[in-house]
Amino acid sequence: MEAAGAHQKAAEPVPCCPDQEAGERLWQHVREEAARDAQEEPLLSSFLYASILAHDSFPVCLAFVLSARLADTTLLPTELFEVFSGTLASRPEIVAAALADLAAVRQRDPACRAYSQALLYFKGYHALQTQRIAHALWGAGRRMMATALQARCNEVFAVDIHPAARIGRGVLLDHGTGVVVGATAVVGDNVSILQNVTLGGTGKESGDRHPKIGDYIAAGSLVLKPVPAHTMVAGSPAREVGRLTGLPAIRMEQWTECAKQAERAAEREAAAAVSAVPFEYEI
Repeated sequence: MEAAGAHQKAAEPVPCCPDQEAGERLWQHVREEAARDAQEEPLLSSFLYASILAHDSFPVCLAFVLSARLADTTLLPTELFEVFSGTLASRPEIVAAALADLAAVRQRDPACRAYSQALLYFKGYHALQTQRIAHALWGAGRRMMATALQARCNEVFAVDIHPAARIGRGVLLDHGTGVVVGATAVVGDNVSILQNVTLGGTGKESGDRHPKIGDYIAAGSLVLKPVPAHTMVAGSPAREVGRLTGLPAIRMEQWTECAKQAERAAEREAAAAVSAVPFEYEI
């Protein structure tokens, strides 16, 4: 999706699930954008060089960006970079998913003017990639490190995704603030999730207790049950508000008739809740 108000020609579209050739093409777009931005904004040239232009591959660049964002006085950036770069080097499927997520942000978020903008600044994207690495560490038995990354991600990005959660490719966390995803939740490919969404537990003490998501979740939703494909849910707790055709999560069709119906239903519920509260006053 071309960004509203963008002053430069949009780059050639990259598939939301890029193959190796498309991924290399996306990485070249990122480098070209960074070089252009460094020339236009000299104050950012050192930052852009250190973050993107100094690296010869996307995985190394991503490891640098994430380690810089998540480091603190005890989790040093060099130590985090070693963990991140090592994981990405050994798990090419994570790199492919990260590239697909990057393409998804550029194509679906009208506020995103460039791939490099999402890579450097969008915390929803950063939170997703941190969880992907934490998920790999969790599966490799490094659960303490995975939990530390989850906690740090929550502190820095206000996004809390359990390392055990399974997340597909081409996923967009739009804004990301307040998103909570439980341990047994599953998010499918090409899903879009807005801010303040909770994929919460169903009340089971153990076992599979979180929802499975196949499409589009509106902002502020508390999701306790699976969401099938081509379905929009909204509300707290979330409920199905309509069936959609085509690719609603990719086209970001949050202002369709389904969304309008959800808004009207939410307004009716809020009005009913207010009317049920006794009005007390003093004379």
